[in-house]
Amino acid sequence: MELLHRRIFAFTLLTWFPLFLLATVGTATGGDTRISFFHDVEVQARFLVALPILVGAELLVHSRIRPLVKRFVEWRIVRSEDVGLFHEAIESAIKIRNSVYVELALLFIVYTLGLWLWNGRNEINVVTWYGLPGGRWKLTPAGYWYVFVSLPIFQFVLLRWYMRFFVWFRFLWQVNRINLNLIPTHPDRCGGLSFLGKSAYAYSPILFAQGVILAGVVADRVLYGGERLESFKFQIGGFIVFFVVAVLGPLLMFTPRMSCARRTGLADYGLFAQRYVESFDEKWVRNAYRPDEQLGTGDIQSLADLGNSYSMVREMRVVPFALQDVSRLAIATAIPLAPLLLTVFSLEELIIRVIKVVF
Repeated sequence: MELLHRRIFAFTLLTWFPLFLLATVGTATGGDTRISFFHDVEVQARFLVALPILVGAELLVHSRIRPLVKRFVEWRIVRSEDVGLFHEAIESAIKIRNSVYVELALLFIVYTLGLWLWNGRNEINVVTWYGLPGGRWKLTPAGYWYVFVSLPIFQFVLLRWYMRFFVWFRFLWQVNRINLNLIPTHPDRCGGLSFLGKSAYAYSPILFAQGVILAGVVADRVLYGGERLESFKFQIGGFIVFFVVAVLGPLLMFTPRMSCARRTGLADYGLFAQRYVESFDEKWVRNAYRPDEQLGTGDIQSLADLGNSYSMVREMRVVPFALQDVSRLAIATAIPLAPLLLTVFSLEELIIRVIKVVF
């Protein structure tokens, strides 16, 4: 973690700078490029914005997720007799996260499936800085570095994050199998698990980077492919929904347990309330009023407190996140796509439209 800034610089130096040198030399020696290196928005967005964010997010995610894991024990959501199982789940997650074999498998996927996808999807139809028409493998020197070095590094970092998503949700699945101590009257309206929804904020940089990648792809197709931004509205909407669901959807594994805690809480507090109001009614309503006892005694306050407690149980959610969590993740994913509106509206018109929406 102490070498984070150096890693960001090293990854950028290894993926983008050689492309810049090779593409510049190719142009200077007479290579006619219809789409130049600096005009390739997708490449600039991928290696100068998304990749540094993905590398730098390691420290952010680590610093935010680690305290959240401790809350299971500190808040006694995991009972003392189950702490051993909880620590076993942590050790299993760390073992997978740090496994050299897993990372070698990711490299194998990058250099097999990744190159296969490149071969199947990237038909070069115009002269570009990385290739010439007539085949997918008619590459310039910059193109060879792009296909065999820069893209695999980027894909490896991205797959590594997908693997970490899997490790995190696998850990939560193991925790969910433990008999958790969920309190239905907890003020967070989630039985004490609302911090899981907030944990998704730690992954906002990853979603932002995904938005940057999509923005680069769409920008190239709009600027150089002759397509209209409106034709991508369903893809963009589906993209945002997919990643929000990918981050928050697995948390629904806690829904059955939270629903059970809510039902049990309604039954227990309902029974307790019935006994209390029956005693209250017998004392203050059905029996004759005794002037030596004031109506403002603790009985009235206890009745109000009991009503508040029962309301909290009734309002308990059965998912460990709220609409606010969904909207924040959606915004984090969509923000990089906002500059694409400049391909449809002028800056002045866009500012006027935003002001009208806000005010």
